[in-house]
Amino acid sequence: MATVENYLLEQIPRQDRRNFLSGCKAVELRLAQVLCETGMPTRDVYFPTEGFISLVAKREGMPGLEVGMVGREGMLGEQLILGVLVTPLHAVVQGPGVAWCMEAQTFREELSRSVALQRVLNRYLYVRMSQLSNSASCLRFHLISQRLARWLLMSQDRAHASSFRMTHEFLAYMLGVRRVGITTAAGALQRAGLIEYRHGLLTILDRQGLEAAACSCYAEDELVYDRQLR
Repeated sequence: MATVENYLLEQIPRQDRRNFLSGCKAVELRLAQVLCETGMPTRDVYFPTEGFISLVAKREGMPGLEVGMVGREGMLGEQLILGVLVTPLHAVVQGPGVAWCMEAQTFREELSRSVALQRVLNRYLYVRMSQLSNSASCLRFHLISQRLARWLLMSQDRAHASSFRMTHEFLAYMLGVRRVGITTAAGALQRAGLIEYRHGLLTILDRQGLEAAACSCYAEDELVYDRQLR
């Protein structure tokens, strides 16, 4: 059996996992690829093994705001676990890679057959609820520099790399702030020796220092995931 490399699927028993993967196909996640749109029917679910996906809340006439990320620790399409067919968020590939992909109807059938899969994904639903709650309070109460540090840590966790190609405009879009706010926050992190930013390439130099600079939401998200799924 092929290496799974998705933490959720790794936690179900071997036979259940073998049955599940037989209904999947490995697909490439291309940078900036839109996987689903808010309010549209869910056609597929994705279990990333490499790369990661941004979950963006969109409102008409307003810029989008990232409210979550999905990498190999999770899945995209978890609303199907609740029997909801409509996609709640815009999902776009932020880091290219590979994912196990399964059609929505096949996923629902597999879910009904495997109690072990249900248990793991129900715990994941709780984790996602906690993460969304943290994202809301983070946006309201924490400084831009703290939120930027958190975002960089989350990205590094899922990309498994210390360097990223990105612009200040993109970071401003993801965090829902003005570009000048990102420029100021990134400058402060760079002067502290935590990151380096040159010609669109951002590199994390001091992971431990960046964790100290981040708001408490990062550690809280990690703790909830550890308690429920590790």
